[in-house]
Amino acid sequence: MKEAVLEGGGTAERGFFPALGRWVAHHPWRVIAAWVVVAVAVVGFAPKLATTTDEASFLPSHYESVQALNLQESAFPQAAAPAAMIVLERADGAALTDADSAAITALGAKLQAAHIPDVTALQVGQPAPNKALQTIGVQMPTDNDPQLKAQTDAVKALRVQLQSDLGGTSLKGGITGTAAQTLDSQSSGNKAEALIGVATIGLILVLLLIIFRSPVVALLPIITIGVVSQIADGLIAWASKAFDLKTDSSVTSMLIVVLFGVGTDYILFFMFRYRERLRAGDTPKQAVAGAVTRAGEAIVSAGGAVIVSFMALTLSTLGLFRSLGPALAIAVAVTLVAGLTLIPSVVSLLGTRVFWPSKAWKVEPRGARFKAIGGAMGRHPARFAAVSGIVMAALAIAAFSFRPTFDLSSGSTAKSSESTVWQKNLQDASSAGATMPSQVMLQSTDGAKLTQAELDSYQGTLAKVPGVAQVSTPYPNGTGTVALYSVTLNHDPSSSAAIATVKGPLRTTAHQAAPAGTSALVGGTTAVFVDINKAVNHDYAVVFPVAAIIITLILGLVLRSMVAPLYLMASVGLGFGATLGATVLLFQNSGGNNGLIFMLPVIMYMFVVALGTDYNILMITRLREEARAGRDPRAAAAEAVRHAGPTIGAAGLILAGSFASLMLAGQSTLTQMGFAISAGIAIAAFVMSMFFTPAITALVGHAAWWPGRADAVRTPAAPGAAGEPEYGAAGATSRR
Repeated sequence: MKEAVLEGGGTAERGFFPALGRWVAHHPWRVIAAWVVVAVAVVGFAPKLATTTDEASFLPSHYESVQALNLQESAFPQAAAPAAMIVLERADGAALTDADSAAITALGAKLQAAHIPDVTALQVGQPAPNKALQTIGVQMPTDNDPQLKAQTDAVKALRVQLQSDLGGTSLKGGITGTAAQTLDSQSSGNKAEALIGVATIGLILVLLLIIFRSPVVALLPIITIGVVSQIADGLIAWASKAFDLKTDSSVTSMLIVVLFGVGTDYILFFMFRYRERLRAGDTPKQAVAGAVTRAGEAIVSAGGAVIVSFMALTLSTLGLFRSLGPALAIAVAVTLVAGLTLIPSVVSLLGTRVFWPSKAWKVEPRGARFKAIGGAMGRHPARFAAVSGIVMAALAIAAFSFRPTFDLSSGSTAKSSESTVWQKNLQDASSAGATMPSQVMLQSTDGAKLTQAELDSYQGTLAKVPGVAQVSTPYPNGTGTVALYSVTLNHDPSSSAAIATVKGPLRTTAHQAAPAGTSALVGGTTAVFVDINKAVNHDYAVVFPVAAIIITLILGLVLRSMVAPLYLMASVGLGFGATLGATVLLFQNSGGNNGLIFMLPVIMYMFVVALGTDYNILMITRLREEARAGRDPRAAAAEAVRHAGPTIGAAGLILAGSFASLMLAGQSTLTQMGFAISAGIAIAAFVMSMFFTPAITALVGHAAWWPGRADAVRTPAAPGAAGEPEYGAAGATSRR
């Protein structure tokens, strides 16, 4: 890198990051003013971020379940599945009597007479076979609102009216169904966001206080990222509106963690370098410029890897992933820019007061623990590589037993919510598949009316399908060209057995047995899960490789090497397998769950691969720096662990802890995500980046940088110059 003569003597490096560092250090008020103006503009004009829990809305129109839903809505506009379900039982737990059933019928009429807005009809069902409960189906108008606001408002009013009408009777009840689950998911999500936000901020405060012993440093990310988060939320909302992206309700909780967790990581990257430059004798402004120069490349390349990983999700066939990727990518991009401009400008204004009241920043710590680890690894890199590799490989074996589940609605609500409690009661009292029957639509393709003989014969054929408990009498539309069959399965509609039934024998039979001149479509919730599974498998084959290839190219450009990126990505892949295996062992094999939420591997891949690459980049760029100071590969690896180890350890601990806070939400979806991502980050930071990567690099030696010579010895700048290269212990410059 070229150098320029400084006014006070010495040299300063030329290039984008040195120039940015010097400009930010000397014009902090301009940078802060620009951020304030942008924040005010975005907060003032950005729309509200809308979310949804409707799985079908995430699927493209060419999937059969979506086609069946569209046909059902057009052919049977008044026969849509109830938006909500009132479930009633005796308060003393006894079986329902004829008098109770009559009271429920009267209750339905009373609720209808209340004229609750957006409740179009109520239909009283038959008592369950065991007389444990009885239901009232609630019809509501469909609309294009992804949050189903009209329906959720109707559920709120209906719940109040229901409890009022049940007062003084022998009955008790609650409301479940799609609209009720959406309402409870939103309520649960708001509580989860508050809890996650408090836990994340509290953890960051405590850990930064321990690391830097300064309340100023501890509050720095909370205040600055609080501003950044408002800008990110507004930009995401604009992008979602502009491109009609459907955002899952769990995204907002994840955004909190991404912004504060990743943002604190980048602040740590900068602060450790800033403190290091101060100890080397730089003035505060020189230290800011030098820290941006040295940490800038790591922050941008690491953030670029994260952004690329998230943007690779736009290649997904699922609207859920296509919206999730850009949302998280925008959050990281804004955080990255803040890490290079806003944070350094604030630190430039505060100078050494940023560490108040601690004076520890003046003295280089002994770093005995990381020095000992680095020294041992430098002497025995093969042992460190073997042990860390075996640990990750052993955990990765369990990943092959992963089984997906697809019910986002129940996974995004707390177990104690009204919709979840009464949904379980309904399942316990009825056949498992009765809660959400599948639909088979038989449609004439030649315009002729369907005959009764065809309808009856087709019903009998469907009833013989293995896994089908019951098939309703066909219900033709007004023109007689479309008939609807309600198909009750033997198993829970979201179970693997039900999915296998719809995917295999039900759809096969429905298509093949359709009479001449007709065609059949299989829809319903279980069919949606089947199609989501198919879409996810497609995404595994497309998104994963594309993200891996682009990140490998980024590593190649950053390291000027074709060899190092290959084993770095291999190590990240091993870390991903270990993370998925650990999650399977905890939640699926030991936790009693039938499977893990279907989107977990994709989200985990994005976070573990991207953030694992973050720490790999930080470690190997420091290793390269030590090699340029004249150290041989093993000594360079040892010094890299000594100096980069504390940064990676602190960043990994904060980020893993931030994502672990998702487990406090009380939702199975966020609990699994929280554990998986936090475990993946811990493995990436404390196993892969700390041990495996530097050990492999030490073993590969100079060949790691082939065909370039990125580890070639560089002549350091004049002592005391801004942006002076740092060579670790004693600033060694001996040549090999």
